[in-house]
Amino acid sequence: MELSMSSPLPLPLHVAELLKKATVQLKKTHVLVGFDGFVDNILHVVKTRESAEKYTRVERMGEFAERIAAAAGLSANMEMVVQMRKLGGNGPIMANALGAYGSQVTYIGNLGFPAINPVFAEFAESATVHSIAEPGVTDAIEFDDGKLMFGKHETLGEVNWSNLIKHIPAERLVEIFAQSQFIAMVNWTMLTQMKGIFQKVNSIIAPQLTGPKRLMFFDLADPAKRSHEDIQEALHQITDFEKHFRVILGLNLRESHQVGEVLGVAHPADNHAAVAAHAMRLRELLNIDTVVIHPTHFAAAADIHGASFVEGPFTPKPKITTGAGDHFNAGFCTGRILGLDLEHSLQIGVATSGFYVRNAASPSVADLVQFLENL
Repeated sequence: MELSMSSPLPLPLHVAELLKKATVQLKKTHVLVGFDGFVDNILHVVKTRESAEKYTRVERMGEFAERIAAAAGLSANMEMVVQMRKLGGNGPIMANALGAYGSQVTYIGNLGFPAINPVFAEFAESATVHSIAEPGVTDAIEFDDGKLMFGKHETLGEVNWSNLIKHIPAERLVEIFAQSQFIAMVNWTMLTQMKGIFQKVNSIIAPQLTGPKRLMFFDLADPAKRSHEDIQEALHQITDFEKHFRVILGLNLRESHQVGEVLGVAHPADNHAAVAAHAMRLRELLNIDTVVIHPTHFAAAADIHGASFVEGPFTPKPKITTGAGDHFNAGFCTGRILGLDLEHSLQIGVATSGFYVRNAASPSVADLVQFLENL
């Protein structure tokens, strides 16, 4: 379907009109996402407790840091309250958001084995799921100005090529990739065996795919704890995928700084045009289709046609922040799946994230249309 991107309407309203026309196309779209899986515990830190039911939370990360610092050399007892327990991991959250827009989702990852973990039960009913190991666990302590994520990653080592093809034979993997118009391989940082998976997908699966190049999305997921050499090797592998796919690399602002350091590019100034120019420079050095960067208040991207940025619907009082970036990625990639340009795709991305942090839920197309119209 051809979607016209010229319109006298403001960008949010025009994107809303385009999405109304895209419902059928999205329902026909097959997407493949992998390979992580976490149980997310979303936590608040208690500042003062008034009763068994009522308390005041620590709202700012700096205040939490001061409390920890004050306890150095002594001890402290800090109460945390579970706000929700939900599916987690970059892959499941992104896949869940893509599915909410109507795309037919296939997911491969560690969602529980031999039985699917209960937090993924609803997701497994709406998507085709291949689970190869037990999930990790993340305790996400949320504040109004950020979050701290504490992960337990023992089971992530089972996300490797040999275990993958033990559960899904290589021939079947080729079929799954072939039927997918969009593929996302995310959370490289935590999945320490991704190097081998990248190698096998690029050498065994990719050469067997026919037809137009498929979109392939990568999210390194906070590579600060990995060495420059590891990051550099991963970037080389991502560049190699461009032979067979149209590669999109998604980065938050901090990740864009880390990738820039590895590539010898200085940090950009903290403004829209500078971040857009940074995305363009990274794309040129990596020689891939698209680089997209999403700071908190806006997002920017660059492809062969140029660079663009869009202001985000920022809220100072989010209901949830864990998964906001994954929702941005799902929204932006939905725009690219529909063949939209950078500006329109960025608008879908920031609106998807904006809806999610306000409602702690993934939007449907109808939800996002209403959200955009209200902007």
